[in-house]
Amino acid sequence: MAGNFGPQMPYRHQKAPPPENIRQVPAYLKAVLGGFFGRFGYIIHLVWKAGKWIPFLLFFVAIFRGIMPVLISLVSKNILNALQAVVKQGNLSESEFWTSGILWLLIALISYRALQRIVTSITTALNRIAGEKVANQVKKQIMEKSRELDVAAYDNPVFYEKMENANREAGNRPLMILSETFGAISSIIELVSFLAILLAAPGLAWVTFAIVAVSIPSAVVNFVYRRKNFDYMRRRSKERRQMNYYSGVLVDKDLVKEVRLFDLADTFIDRFLQVFRGYYHGLRRLIFHESAWHVLFALLTGATNLIFYIMIAKNVFVGTMQIGDYSLYTGAIASIATCITALINASGNVYEGTLFIDNLRAFMEEPQTVKPIVKNPRPVEEGRQHTIEFVDVSFRYPGTTRDILKHINLKIHPGETLALVGLNGAGKTTLIKLLTRLYDPTAGKILLDGADIREYDLKSLYRTFGIIFQDFGKYADTVENNIRFGSIHKNAPMSEVEFAAAQSTAAEYIPNLPKGYDTPLMRIFEPEGRELSIGQWQKLAIARAFYAQSDILILDEPTASLDPLAEQEIFNQFDKLRDDKMTVFVSHRLSSATVADQIIVLENGEIVEQGSHRELMDKQGKYHHLFTTQSKRYVEEPQERPRRPRPPFPGMTRNFVE
Repeated sequence: MAGNFGPQMPYRHQKAPPPENIRQVPAYLKAVLGGFFGRFGYIIHLVWKAGKWIPFLLFFVAIFRGIMPVLISLVSKNILNALQAVVKQGNLSESEFWTSGILWLLIALISYRALQRIVTSITTALNRIAGEKVANQVKKQIMEKSRELDVAAYDNPVFYEKMENANREAGNRPLMILSETFGAISSIIELVSFLAILLAAPGLAWVTFAIVAVSIPSAVVNFVYRRKNFDYMRRRSKERRQMNYYSGVLVDKDLVKEVRLFDLADTFIDRFLQVFRGYYHGLRRLIFHESAWHVLFALLTGATNLIFYIMIAKNVFVGTMQIGDYSLYTGAIASIATCITALINASGNVYEGTLFIDNLRAFMEEPQTVKPIVKNPRPVEEGRQHTIEFVDVSFRYPGTTRDILKHINLKIHPGETLALVGLNGAGKTTLIKLLTRLYDPTAGKILLDGADIREYDLKSLYRTFGIIFQDFGKYADTVENNIRFGSIHKNAPMSEVEFAAAQSTAAEYIPNLPKGYDTPLMRIFEPEGRELSIGQWQKLAIARAFYAQSDILILDEPTASLDPLAEQEIFNQFDKLRDDKMTVFVSHRLSSATVADQIIVLENGEIVEQGSHRELMDKQGKYHHLFTTQSKRYVEEPQERPRRPRPPFPGMTRNFVE
């Protein structure tokens, strides 16, 4: 199952291949439109879940913005024509002005202007609120999806591409697409209304067809380059991740010391700029080509509109049209051009946006394979001793061909302590990841109490293990919560937290912190946050295991950052903690392995030796060699190394040095 995540995985939402002949065009269009409407429906569902009022708000604004420009143009036309008629009649009295229809037309005009500002202000405020709600909804879904994703997925570059793209689009794409869609609806309403006005005008019906014809090439270019832009961004996902990584290295608080001391800043800046130049070169060329086409069609549209304006002005000049008609028709031509441009841009943006939403869909549809294989998974019986058995287990990481573990056969009995021993890369931590079902074996199976481990409910299974990894978590939270995270659903009194800290010897330094157990750790959120040493962090991680009181203890280098005396003290405490519980631990200090009931020696992913400390020492094999080699460093007298002659310091005489 783990092998399903290879780098050869295709992108989940592939675009339809272009038609090779005319017969394939209908199927191609069906696939393209089907994909578009499928993605658009997904977006509406996202926004609907964020707030049902959001689509209704956008629909109301779309209708308002589509109808009102047409109405105001008609009002303006009537005002100008009425004023022109008055001018022809000669000067009228002031009282006649107050009783004329011009006054009501002006009131309607100003009322519209005021209403437009009010609606715009309210819409802007509500759009900001809606944007926050939609972004929150999408990010929540991403977090919830991350909770169930296989750990194996994180070993796959294709998955990282999906995750990076999903996070990039989470903030604004869904609402932007919906806003653009309703903006397109506004443009369609306005466009149809003004086209109807021109069609009804004497001698101008053909103008409408000319305007639409001139706009078609621009629409085609817009759609073509939206697709090209999407394809470019997707192909260059690796470069964007590289730029994010190189820029992040210089601001990573855990790396800043090495970056400064090793003078790595210029190296990573150069690498960032090198990647950026390649990424920017292709993007700039794409933008310039698109802009050149749009400039060409803008000139063509401008020239066409100039011809129409001259025609209408001539009609006013010869008296076949009024000034108000000139205002209405030229305004209609300008509005039609604007609407078509807006419609083209909105359509292109929506099309491009729905393509980008595929990134989010691909992430959200990432399959989960580490899950119960039965319909009704069984819970792990808690508070009892357990048996674990590996039956011919092999494992390789996603996208690789080399087995990290090979044909592992191993049985851990109730209450037994098992030590995993071997050089780096032997497969010790991988074996623990399989035991805790963070991964599933490539071959073979693991049994817990005689049943396949895949038949158990995952949450119940994970609660069975109290685990400390060598790359343990350091959480930007209080000391107390860092301990309680060992069993977050356990609502224990503070005394149990303090007891766990005492067992891990973390209680030795916690009282010296400014707020004791309420002290915030890490200077990420709180200015008064404290930075602990790696050894102090490790004691907190060990306290989590004591707090959890799980049935099976898993210790992956739990004392790697502690000195030998502190390590021995911790293992003495673990002896009390494990009591009659099953314990599996990894330690490079082989002195700690002597307490194990069973020692497994791994080499190149295979079990090469197995037995107790005494049995393996008597065998004088791999374990004996590792143990005696390490113990010599502690029991042999250090030999004084011969001193090499030092070169003279500047300003010193050779005689003085000698």
